[in-house]
Amino acid sequence: MTTAMHVFDNGAALAEGLATDVALALSQAVAARGEACIAVSGGSTPKAFFKALSAEPIDWEKVTVTLVDERFVEPDSDRSNEKLVKDNLLVNAAAKAIFQPLYYPTATAEESAAAASRETSDFGTPFDVVILGMGGDGHTASFFPGGSRLSEALDPSTPRGVMTMEADGAGEPRLTFTFSSLQDARLLVLHIEGAAKKDVLAQAEASGDEAEMPVRAVLRRAASPLQIYWAA
Repeated sequence: MTTAMHVFDNGAALAEGLATDVALALSQAVAARGEACIAVSGGSTPKAFFKALSAEPIDWEKVTVTLVDERFVEPDSDRSNEKLVKDNLLVNAAAKAIFQPLYYPTATAEESAAAASRETSDFGTPFDVVILGMGGDGHTASFFPGGSRLSEALDPSTPRGVMTMEADGAGEPRLTFTFSSLQDARLLVLHIEGAAKKDVLAQAEASGDEAEMPVRAVLRRAASPLQIYWAA
């Protein structure tokens, strides 16, 4: 699988550079097909990128924003990726974008995943842009080492859509797009910062089991070239 490394001097430069490249990809999608779709990740790393992207002059009302993964928590929870995106990305020019949640107020995470799969079935085949993060344990999306449905999530034959995941490192039950949903994005990005994450990336690029470091599935088997954006 082809990868390319984009290196920036600091996090602010990375946020601006990634926002510029993502804005171009979304604008090209709108020009070509009249609409665009992007799936983004949670965590602390993307906040500056979200804020930079929110100001880009894109035809935002034609852009659907969704999440790579989500916790099964209410959207007003500080643990919610939906809240993170609404507070940091869906502001400024990007307030006009369409937001597609993964969390639904159902009795179980499984019911929420089923609802999300239904609601996302008409876009993201493939996504125009997918922004992945990576944890210190080598997880990406909600593909956690030891995850309850990890092998199913990473299996390329598993259908596109949203499924549940539970793991010791996950906290709450998770909702996550399957590997098959994410791996063929027109622009597939791994967004990481800091020396520690670069060390984790080096471990993931070495030989070893995907179950131990699930990000290896993306590094090894994604259909689209992986664009790695990193700053010290």
